[in-house]
Amino acid sequence: MKEVRFISFWLLLTVGMATVVFNSCGKDDDSKDEQPDDKNKPSTVAVTGISLNKPTLTLLMGETHDFIATITPNDATDKTVTWTSSDESKATVDRHGRVKAAYRAGTATITAKAGDQTDSCIVTVKINPPVYDEGVIINGVKWATRNVAAPGTFAANLEDAGMFYQWNRKVGWSSIDPIVNSNGGTNWDNSIPGGIKWEKTNDPSPVGWRVPTLGEIQKLLDTDNVDSKWATENGIAGRKFIDKATNNSFFLPAAGYRSVLNNDGALAGGGTSGRIWCSTQFNSVNAYNLRFNSENVNSSENGNSYGYSVRCVAE
Repeated sequence: MKEVRFISFWLLLTVGMATVVFNSCGKDDDSKDEQPDDKNKPSTVAVTGISLNKPTLTLLMGETHDFIATITPNDATDKTVTWTSSDESKATVDRHGRVKAAYRAGTATITAKAGDQTDSCIVTVKINPPVYDEGVIINGVKWATRNVAAPGTFAANLEDAGMFYQWNRKVGWSSIDPIVNSNGGTNWDNSIPGGIKWEKTNDPSPVGWRVPTLGEIQKLLDTDNVDSKWATENGIAGRKFIDKATNNSFFLPAAGYRSVLNNDGALAGGGTSGRIWCSTQFNSVNAYNLRFNSENVNSSENGNSYGYSVRCVAE
């Protein structure tokens, strides 16, 4: 009986071990089947850096610059760059990285971002005197402090005459003789300008400015809020306008005008009077303007082929 029991014991032990080995092999095979196929996984390459071609930049008002952004690594999956400006009143930037200096001096930080990486450039905007004027607010209207010179530019100084313009035309005429216009012509244009208002395309004002309306002229003549007096600026006679509430002021030189009485655009009134156009038409051949001398200042309507100064207001 002992021999039989001994044989049965070893038989059971052998069968049990075979079962364990079999089950173990089955588990190993199942685990291999559950492993993911690496070849089918989507692969991405992250951005590790971005750099701009300039760490600092100085622009004159109205100038532009195209930034170049370099992304690393070169095979980054998503190389999209987004651009932002810390102060759009100083400088703006478009989605292509073109920065434009606004018409206000100061600094703005331009930032480029790709992925979670960024780089920045400090842009300094400097005054461009021919096209920039700080302006001054008189009775709620922001006026330029200088007359318009050649189309799109301001006179260099407060007392400078600038150029004369016929109504609704963008050609400037010299304020001294010999007569010459901003295109180089020397023959006065006797024709009558057309239009029912001063069109934007014909406005000689620098960017951000325009010819004033009759309503804005009338606010300047509001004696409850604005005072005016005959004055001189660097030896040049003219009229000074002062906001009674703020004491803000600006000066209009007595530049005179170019007359059409003899159809030759002759200079008249220099040193004793001045005229500035407004954009409002009076009738088909006349337009409103501001006229002043040492005695008084008022609005008037005159032939729109005269050559008068342009003193613009902010858009």
